Amino acid sequence: MSDQKKFSIEWGGRTLEISTGSLAQQANGSCVVRYGDTVVLCTATMGGVREGLDFFPLQVDFEERMYAAGRIKGSRFIKREGRPTDEAILSGRLIDRAVRPLFIEHMRNEVAVVATVFSHDQENDGDVPGLIGAACALAMSDIPWDGPIAAVRIGRKDGQWILNPTYAEVNTGDLDLVVAGGNGKTIMLEAGANQLPEADMEAAIAWAHEQLAPVIGLIEKVQRETGKPKINLFAPKTDEQRAEQEEHERLHAMAREFMTSAEATTLFAEPLKTKADRKTAVTKLKVALETHLTTQQVSKEKRKMAMDIVDEFVDGEITRLILDKGWRADGRALDEVRQLGATVGTIPRTHGSGLFDRGSTQVLSTVTLGSPGMEQTLDTMEFQMKKRFFHHYNFPSYSVGETKPNRGPGRREIGHGALAERAIMPVLPDRETFPYTIRVVSEVLGSNGSSSMGSTCGATLALMDAGVPIAAPVAGIAMGVASDKDGTRFRVITDLQDLEDGEGGMDFKIAGTRSGITAIQMDTKTHGIPMDVVRETLKMGHQARLTVLDTIEACIPAPRAELSRWAPRIESFRINPDRIRDVIGPGGKIINEIIAECKVEIDIEDDGLVMITSVDPEGMQKAVDWVRQLTREVAVGEVFTGPVTRLMDFGAFVEILPKQEGLVHISELSPERVNSVRDVVNIGDMVTVKVYEIDSMGRINLSIKRLDPNWKPSEFDNDRGPRRGGAGRPFRR
Repeated sequence: MSDQKKFSIEWGGRTLEISTGSLAQQANGSCVVRYGDTVVLCTATMGGVREGLDFFPLQVDFEERMYAAGRIKGSRFIKREGRPTDEAILSGRLIDRAVRPLFIEHMRNEVAVVATVFSHDQENDGDVPGLIGAACALAMSDIPWDGPIAAVRIGRKDGQWILNPTYAEVNTGDLDLVVAGGNGKTIMLEAGANQLPEADMEAAIAWAHEQLAPVIGLIEKVQRETGKPKINLFAPKTDEQRAEQEEHERLHAMAREFMTSAEATTLFAEPLKTKADRKTAVTKLKVALETHLTTQQVSKEKRKMAMDIVDEFVDGEITRLILDKGWRADGRALDEVRQLGATVGTIPRTHGSGLFDRGSTQVLSTVTLGSPGMEQTLDTMEFQMKKRFFHHYNFPSYSVGETKPNRGPGRREIGHGALAERAIMPVLPDRETFPYTIRVVSEVLGSNGSSSMGSTCGATLALMDAGVPIAAPVAGIAMGVASDKDGTRFRVITDLQDLEDGEGGMDFKIAGTRSGITAIQMDTKTHGIPMDVVRETLKMGHQARLTVLDTIEACIPAPRAELSRWAPRIESFRINPDRIRDVIGPGGKIINEIIAECKVEIDIEDDGLVMITSVDPEGMQKAVDWVRQLTREVAVGEVFTGPVTRLMDFGAFVEILPKQEGLVHISELSPERVNSVRDVVNIGDMVTVKVYEIDSMGRINLSIKRLDPNWKPSEFDNDRGPRRGGAGRPFRR
């Protein structure tokens, strides 16, 4: 604790504090970030090399703790945290996408970055403090990492930018944007917006960069005062290692010389329009290189060492050709979208379906509509709430021509599903207009670039096919970039496909309507994208999005006027909130009787909104009538026919509505004097009565004699005596 240091700045009206030297000191780097009363411990740890890997094994986790918000998990049976929530996974992916590009590409040491939320103030989201802390932990550690970077959240309300908005400010505004980067370069973007014009989004990103400088300065100060020297992982430590490194370089040079020869370049003469085309061409190149090295008397072991450069070489050549000649591997222009296709109604018994094709990316989306009671209950560290719209994304291995076991949705599936969900949400009808719970499932049947944006388009088609009255169609497109190693040249490309997303590339997904942007997700394999490239990307992405929307609207120009015949119907109406108990009944007896007999689902809000869901029109109408009768407000002058339920010396009780009675006083049974109630009616008799009075205690007084249009008051009308029974309450059973 004696080495504890604290560093802070005022930022967005609150104090951003980074403390070091107290917690998690066995990690390579650790710090605690506090913003408001949200506190996050961030650690960075490096392990040894994992042999045989062809990728960098970075693991980033965002750990939510229920105690951080002073809550205990709501489940009756499981009280400790288990698998991470979708929100925690999305926060972890956000941090991952920001820090990953700044590691050395060929690094194979295991690295774990963990952000653990210790305190959550219900106002400040922990993801931005977690990202800042992750960047600080990496910067001050001895792990090779080319930071620092910073992150900021930007909101907007009434046309004014908000720095690090609270949850309430985000919910009432029209923008939720997270920007990570530094020195004017963007490394990561994540945004949800309410159809924000491109010019406004560009201005928001530019303003965000102005707010990053103080945070980067703070991290640099922490690094100067507490940082460790960086380890050089690739410097040879022995003569043997030095010789091995030189041999690698010699073999790679030999491989490159062959792959740039006329013999090798002819293998790529045909356009590579699909992922299969690329795999075939690369396989041919590897076979040709293997043959060439064999003729050069290179041993099998050394041939293997030379072959590991092929994929990197192919990616580099694709980038070089785009930069130097504006030539793409599939023959398209830089701003050209692949062939598009859209179909609706492809699945007969779903409530809505849409099939979207873009090149060899193919997504089938379906819609299922359910009752309001089918909403998902979220029980997270941040909040407890209900969710009425959810989009689920499935990515089977056959979509990329591979085989692997299906282990359920992973982090990628959750992230891509959430992105399409966020893109669609701004155009959904409100709950009052369309009270259904809506589930969209996107099945990726083929993937060669941006299946998440394909899912956004497929979801739009399916929702309109289902008759969901969305405000406008939403389309998505993935933009890319080719750049050289020193970051001096950039060329933006439209409709990114798989083989164009290599080193020096960018995946900039933009979804929206004709009016503006609803979602953005951007990550890069560079050290950052300058603002002029962001500007050009937004401009070209807008034009591409309009092209995709043309295809969607040519298929189905507007949501269908009617729901599918297989979809349930919901009848919504309001009752007096004081009468809700009459529908529920003691212990739920009455409502359960209605549900069982009418085969419906009933949801009742505290404000008296009743929503009855059924696929059977007759059952629906019966349930609606039943509830309306139970809660109907009786008015003086109304006429009812009902059974006599009880007899008293002073009169007869008649059920005029379900479970609701009124009294026919003995003096109201007949125009003439009646000596005994049983002389006129008996229990079970069906009688027609008229409401002539509702007294100050809500009791309903009925009459038979007043049904006669010629009736006139007589001397007997005041000979009633006191009314007994009911204890001063309306007669409701």
